[in-house]
Amino acid sequence: MDRFDNLYDVTESAQVRFLGFISENARYDFGIVFTHRFYGKPLVVCMQTGQSTILNSQDSMDSQLLRKVFRLRNDEEAEELTCFFRENLPSLLLEGNEY
Repeated sequence: MDRFDNLYDVTESAQVRFLGFISENARYDFGIVFTHRFYGKPLVVCMQTGQSTILNSQDSMDSQLLRKVFRLRNDEEAEELTCFFRENLPSLLLEGNEY
């Protein structure tokens, strides 16, 4: 490819929160990057597998989405993460016109 069309090139100081917890079924380690990008939805990274997605608390209500994105073994693990993210992710989107 001779030329690239630059869509964006933004440097931002973002707040990052690292959370680790254990349940009866599994251990979880996540990094949550709070940014002004992605319409205010944080970037959630599984520190064990490197799987990531943008997610807010409403999105996290979809346990099947969580199971697919984070490659969980069963529905029980997905439900655990649904409860965890509901409490640890913002519910409202930030204002912004980044796109």
